[in-house]
Amino acid sequence: MLAIGVVLLVAAVLGCGDDPNAIKIAVAGPFSGSAAAYGEMVKKGATLKAEEINAGGGIQGRKVKLVFGDDGGDPKDAATVATRFASDPTVPVVIGHFNSSCTLAGKPIYRDRGVVQLSPGSTNVNVCEGSEWTFRAIYRDDFQGTFLARYAGRKLGFRKAAVFYDNDDYGTGLRTAFSQEARRCSLRVVVEAGYPREATDFAPALTAVKGSGVDVIFIAGLYREAALITRQARKLGMTLPILGADGLSSPGYVELAKGDAEGTLLTTPFRFDAGGEKAKAMLRAFRAKYQEDPDCWAALTYDSVGLAAHVIAKAGTDRRAIREALAGMQTREAGYEGVTGAIFFDANRECQRPAYVSVIRGGAIVAAPVQMLE
Repeated sequence: MLAIGVVLLVAAVLGCGDDPNAIKIAVAGPFSGSAAAYGEMVKKGATLKAEEINAGGGIQGRKVKLVFGDDGGDPKDAATVATRFASDPTVPVVIGHFNSSCTLAGKPIYRDRGVVQLSPGSTNVNVCEGSEWTFRAIYRDDFQGTFLARYAGRKLGFRKAAVFYDNDDYGTGLRTAFSQEARRCSLRVVVEAGYPREATDFAPALTAVKGSGVDVIFIAGLYREAALITRQARKLGMTLPILGADGLSSPGYVELAKGDAEGTLLTTPFRFDAGGEKAKAMLRAFRAKYQEDPDCWAALTYDSVGLAAHVIAKAGTDRRAIREALAGMQTREAGYEGVTGAIFFDANRECQRPAYVSVIRGGAIVAAPVQMLE
């Protein structure tokens, strides 16, 4: 794990050596620390797409060179990564960051230097506010939190919920949206328990939940803490269902929670079994290269790199031209068709996506039998 304030920048040269004519695409994310399982998939998805682009001749004959910036999931380190990327005139676009707090920390830096940041995973409602240079390829937490409350209350019929939430921008945004919508779905939030990132002891809060009569626990946080909450709940003899947001959509949750993860319901912005031929092709290529299945974050990053290359091929490497080209993609027809579907943006640079529900069965993240596509 990186110490606070220490940032690792690693250049990944994909088939282009020290080619001075290569086009850099920067990728920022948590490649170490407690969110590293997300970062691993981000890096693998980006690398696979860049290799495919280069194998196909590059961007108008120029190879792609990925440059990775490790923010460790920490906003302070994210600001350092953002400063380095934004200050480098050879970096025309940044894919990142992943954690909402990190994207928010980098946003003013990218804005002031005039470089696009395209996040494949940040869902906080404020991510795109206040900067014409920030785009995202995923839905917002107000959509996701509202969706989860409706799913729990209307589809599954739960009436009392406990909410565990990470105190960061991601967790608090989800908690707010979920709790507000729950009231309209005959779902009463009986207990709310906030926690800091990397908390380890949830027994006191879970003990309070155990005697409260709730019939579902909603976790608005990342996979590591969610796994601890799940395991400690089961250790206390609590058998009630666990419902999670897309922070649980990671192999890391299953690996840490082990058998206690069984039956956990969670949202995800993409499922390969809901994708078309492009998704099937990526799945095959990913398995062949890494001997494992990609998750939704690998797919979204794969598409984000593809989108960046698509725009650079049309607009060149001028930062302003890239921004204008992305901002002009406001219809499905004008958008980019990736493995996760069409990517296009509204006037606020938001990307509209459906939410899917997955369930943990036999140690695998599979489609839940009950969906609610809106």
